[in-house]
Amino acid sequence: MNTPNEAAVAGKIDAIVEALRAKDLDHLATIYAADVVSFDVEPPLQHVGLAAKLKNWEKVFTVFQALDYEVRDLEVTAGQDVAFAHGFGRLSGTLVNGTATNGMWVRATFCFRKIDGEWLIVHDQVSVPFDLASGKGVADLEP
Repeated sequence: MNTPNEAAVAGKIDAIVEALRAKDLDHLATIYAADVVSFDVEPPLQHVGLAAKLKNWEKVFTVFQALDYEVRDLEVTAGQDVAFAHGFGRLSGTLVNGTATNGMWVRATFCFRKIDGEWLIVHDQVSVPFDLASGKGVADLEP
């Protein structure tokens, strides 16, 4: 990262990875703003507020016995009080039924605002590309 702010934001993304691997909702709660708006792959179209975002992660934790999360090709741009990052993420692991899964790669964008001296996610978006002809998501692509 080029600047201290960019490094701090990248550190927040690393913290998400660590918290997900540990299935630690309390740690995740420290990374998101109270009024976060999330456009995730899980319905509905948007999740508004910290409780909704954490409920989404809690669902993930109930599906996975053990999970891993990785981020690739992360790019961060940060000013004094606003930053954004984008890259590819993949959630994988062992499901509660014992089935191992490699997951799928998704596109991820994170928007941060410095609030009381802390970089917090105020908006995130996760998506998969879709095939125009069929209108269906394409989940088997790799970066």
